Amino acid sequence: MLASVSSPEQLRALPAEALPTLAAEIRDFLVAKVSRTGGHLGPNLGAVELTIAMHRVFDSPADKILFDTGHQAYVHKLLTGRHDFEKLRQRGGLSGYPSRAESAHDLVENSHASTALSYADGLAKAFALRGEKRHVVALVGDGALTGGMCWEAINNIAAGKDRPVVIVVNDNGRSYAPTIGGLANHLATLRLNPGYERVLDLVRDSLSRTPLVGAPLYDALHGVKRGLKDAISPQGMFEDLGLKYVGPVDGHDLGALESALRRAKSFGGPVIVHAVTRKGYGYAPAEADEADNFHGPGAFDPATGKPLAAPSLKWTKVFSEELVAVAEEREDIVGITAAMAIPTGIDKLAQRFPERAYDVGIAEQHAVTSAAGLAMGGMHPVVGVYATFLNRAFDQTLLDVAMHGLPVTFVLDRAGITGPDGPSHYGIWDLSILGVVPGIRVAAPRDASTLREEFREAVAVSDGPTVVRFPTGAVPADLPAVSRVGGVDVLVDAGKKPDVLLVSVGAFAHTAVEVAARAAEHGIRVTVVDPRWVRPVPASLVDLTRDAALVVSLEDGVRAGGVGTALVQAMSDAGVSVPVRDLGVPADWHPHGTRAEILADLGLTAQDIARQITEWAALKADQPTDEWAAR
Repeated sequence: MLASVSSPEQLRALPAEALPTLAAEIRDFLVAKVSRTGGHLGPNLGAVELTIAMHRVFDSPADKILFDTGHQAYVHKLLTGRHDFEKLRQRGGLSGYPSRAESAHDLVENSHASTALSYADGLAKAFALRGEKRHVVALVGDGALTGGMCWEAINNIAAGKDRPVVIVVNDNGRSYAPTIGGLANHLATLRLNPGYERVLDLVRDSLSRTPLVGAPLYDALHGVKRGLKDAISPQGMFEDLGLKYVGPVDGHDLGALESALRRAKSFGGPVIVHAVTRKGYGYAPAEADEADNFHGPGAFDPATGKPLAAPSLKWTKVFSEELVAVAEEREDIVGITAAMAIPTGIDKLAQRFPERAYDVGIAEQHAVTSAAGLAMGGMHPVVGVYATFLNRAFDQTLLDVAMHGLPVTFVLDRAGITGPDGPSHYGIWDLSILGVVPGIRVAAPRDASTLREEFREAVAVSDGPTVVRFPTGAVPADLPAVSRVGGVDVLVDAGKKPDVLLVSVGAFAHTAVEVAARAAEHGIRVTVVDPRWVRPVPASLVDLTRDAALVVSLEDGVRAGGVGTALVQAMSDAGVSVPVRDLGVPADWHPHGTRAEILADLGLTAQDIARQITEWAALKADQPTDEWAAR
């Protein structure tokens, strides 16, 4: 059945009685393929019927279907002709998120949560201005509804009474982990007993907290009690704002879903369709996985659900253990995360000290300013967040935390090039954007020992924000320093006046040591140092540059505004005229692949770097300093 469906037109031509078989085949396909490559399995298993129904009711790509977030779009890929999942999330294969390069059916690929409704609002306005009769459909998880952007968008969508925007709420009670917060609690209540009074409670208690939207919606609701008399499928016409509610609907009942979506489509204005689903539905190991319902497993045995990779020590585990250890010693330590407690390691603190760990939902901006409030109240918050998601709370980091000199420690997981999830998830921007924050201190540990050490140093700071960043995956073996000079670790000492001082940032330490060994084979003496704290640039590091013939910086962040740029500025301010070459990630959208593949593409392997350093050193020896520096 699945093999015969490669377009929405073919899907719509199927008889209704064939759809359950199609749904079962899709689930079998997903389990078989994702078990080999890894990927976001649980969210897609839960959205099979929803995606089928949306594509049968709406005409993509004329009608625009958006996914919030894009990790639940695997079924959408299958129904729009992309059946080759053999290299899913691998070089040359399908992206793990919607991709504009793959299909005209894909529109939004940034894969950060709580954004789809704002896109939908803008698209609907554009179609109205152009006189185009097209629908915009946004599939939004209940986890995404914990993000403030969703409510800002709903405020505007509701005002467009004649603009056909259909908001499909995929309500499985989870984002990565169980969805938290007042809205989540009320959705859970509605799922269990969708009676009239409980629907009133949902609207009153959830929407009244949104001043511009809540009061009009609740007042309207009281005026249309006739629309809520059906306790099984309450339908409230929010007349003041023109926002209609349909549901709750069984998200695994194709007939009920199609009926609800067709009613929403025919309404002609903004509608919310509330569908209740189960994450991981149809695959027993995923349904039984209490942690995350196989949200994003690596390769696994499809028969048992057991992972295939041998266990290894992960960066996140090292941090989580040290966080708990420090919290045992200090009662002021608290943890905050934005719907990512398990991936960031805050869950271990929550297990040990549940009253001192907060999951605020997909709300990074709120997380950071709430942390500022906690710091003002005498606590030392530790904000655990992926490096790519800190971008969303830059203003709060700058003005709510740093401007007040507050002791908040940010722990950035998945920093640098992370690989399979693609450009929206690469943590390559943090070193640049944090570089403009006055007073912030940024550490980049190279191994487990330095992560523990630098985290403790970070939470010991009491007069401003600190950051500890580390990559994803397995932690390399400890790399001891041969000496420490003013807080800077010397990893390879080539003696006085080395040919090259190689400044290695964080996870590149092992690579840098290998580079020094390769360069030595060509008679190039390379001293390798790890600054440990890269922002602000340590004065002792600047002093070390004075004796080198050439300075090379190596980082896995974007070069523009990165550590190399900061080092050049610090050397210039100190009157050091030694030439510098900075190696890092170009400011571009780099395709998905393994970290090793992408670094090879960027010329950031030990072999590539050693070759460049050898060439630079030879050129430096052959030309006058001023002439060479100008090249």
